[in-house]
Amino acid sequence: MAEHDLAPHELRVVVAVEQARSFSGAARDLGLTQSAVSHSVRGTEKKLGAVLFERGRRGAVPTPAGERAVAHARRVLRLLETLAAETRAAAAADAAGGGPGTPDGGTVAGPLRIAAFRSAALHLLPPALAALRARHPGIEPEVRVVRELGRGTAGEVADGRADIGIATIGTSSPIPRGLVGGVLVEEPYSFVHPAGHPAPRTLPLVDWAENCTSYTRDWWAGQDWIPRATTRTEDDGAVLAMVSAGHAMAIMPALSLTGAPPSVAVVDLGPARPTRSVGYVTTPEQAGSQVVRALIRELRALRARP
Repeated sequence: MAEHDLAPHELRVVVAVEQARSFSGAARDLGLTQSAVSHSVRGTEKKLGAVLFERGRRGAVPTPAGERAVAHARRVLRLLETLAAETRAAAAADAAGGGPGTPDGGTVAGPLRIAAFRSAALHLLPPALAALRARHPGIEPEVRVVRELGRGTAGEVADGRADIGIATIGTSSPIPRGLVGGVLVEEPYSFVHPAGHPAPRTLPLVDWAENCTSYTRDWWAGQDWIPRATTRTEDDGAVLAMVSAGHAMAIMPALSLTGAPPSVAVVDLGPARPTRSVGYVTTPEQAGSQVVRALIRELRALRARP
């Protein structure tokens, strides 16, 4: 190994310090002494030529260089896990006589970390994961619900916390630089109101922060019958509950309306209605991994169904 190369254990220390926000916490989590953790971080900083953590009363706070280093460290460590899992799977398939070149990629197994916003986690992922586990029982999916605000699910992927993210994609929220992905479904927005209400457009409008892209907001602004939102909630589930109880109207995308109760009326907004693009994002390296490719196949298969 070259003098300035980093070893996997050095990457694990850096990630542990960032997670614990302290050298003592990282030492506890890794079963090391605090001096060993400090020595490892100093050595990593020397090799990289950058300070990774500010040490002080607030603990160990990553510098901008440290944040970038930790993101890369997570992604490298995940690739090492993928290397081991796919090598073992290929060897097992070969021993069984199937070989790694079967149409679905041979034996696919190992952990699969997924970040998804709420409605995608509730309504888009479950049938895809059911099909995935039926086809590949060795895959171990782990789903984390992430608010699709700021860097959202794509940020989880970029930072190495997820292998694949289910994200909103569009002109105002393009696939971030350094990631790859594609659109899975275009979901239309609908007008929703309490079923049977005699004048639903007189009700207050309820909204939530994750609801729309700027494109959809622009569409809203051009509709003189849509008032300004007077109530904001934490998520689309709370919006649907308020509409169902007769307290409000809303403009909501299709995924959020999956399984809406009969007490909610869903009205098509017509051919000029706005839509929201929902897709996946992953890293270029994970895009080639068998577990990620297998999930993308199942998601695309769902999209292709009538």
